[in-house]
Amino acid sequence: MGKADTTIYGAGAFGLSCGYEAAKRGAKVRVIDPFGVGAGSSGGVVGALAPHTPERWNDKKEFQFNSLIMARDYWPTVEETGGVSSGYGRTGRLQAVQNSRQLELAHQRTAEATTLWRGLASWSVLDADGVAARFSGWVPDSPTGYWIFDDLSARLNPARACASLAAAITTLGGEIVEAGEEDGHVIHASGWAGLKSLNATFGREVGNGVKGQAILLDLDMRDAPQIYAESLHIIPHADGTTAIGSTSEREFDSPDQTDDLADDLLARAIVALPQLAQAREIKRWAGVRPRAKSRAPMLGAWPDRAGHFIANGGFKIGFGMAPLAAQSLIDLILEGRDTIPEAFKVEASL
Repeated sequence: MGKADTTIYGAGAFGLSCGYEAAKRGAKVRVIDPFGVGAGSSGGVVGALAPHTPERWNDKKEFQFNSLIMARDYWPTVEETGGVSSGYGRTGRLQAVQNSRQLELAHQRTAEATTLWRGLASWSVLDADGVAARFSGWVPDSPTGYWIFDDLSARLNPARACASLAAAITTLGGEIVEAGEEDGHVIHASGWAGLKSLNATFGREVGNGVKGQAILLDLDMRDAPQIYAESLHIIPHADGTTAIGSTSEREFDSPDQTDDLADDLLARAIVALPQLAQAREIKRWAGVRPRAKSRAPMLGAWPDRAGHFIANGGFKIGFGMAPLAAQSLIDLILEGRDTIPEAFKVEASL
């Protein structure tokens, strides 16, 4: 390819999305990752693209909402460009209402969503008849007899989404390599390892890693919504599998090994949906997700390092944020337009 206009360290959700966005605009892109595409936490099995609740609105919630709306056209375009499916589907999310206080909040959020989601998506409260008519056989137990359904939530297969972005980048003339020269603008998007390096560089903690464990089952519910219950996500995928995740572990010894916490994960999922007990387990997965100190993604120019930029800290919402995060960062790099929320900027984590 010769010299690149943009060099990206990290072939995960943020790095690949930035590479795709830059390549779309005609830049020569080189993505460097010694471990390959989707080798870190972006190569997991869960893939829940779920919004924050429609209340106490702020820049982070607005950004995530816009990115989730953008995803409806974004992922099909990525797939068409590279010819590889991401497993994306806006299938919605179903949650059981646990008590009277939650029911009150659910009704309040229905009204808030009408305004805040601007008619582009809905949040509604369903009774037993309503949920049975729409989701028969795929409904978690509800102590109140009410459920929340939002049609903004979506799913994708994380590993397939990374492969889909990688294929689109190479189709557009970019390259993805294990090692290579650093040319042009440089984006650092290397996840948990990158955050540890930034901690050392800045002499303070700007972020850390949170381990997650997940389980993949051989259960085909591909057209059903994702379930949020027992503080976990149950995600039916387009390939006929169903994922359960995940744990959140601040302290851990083995970043890529599962343990008895995965057993507990499966047990809680079966309590929520007993039919999961009959499904064959395909595999267990563990990885470490990058969490920025600010709890928002780190996005923008690297202070005092001209020509270098950071895209990191996606944590649990990295894939949901990635389309708009990449667009915003490439706007800054290639066009000099800064639309990145102040809370996302690197300085916010320093």
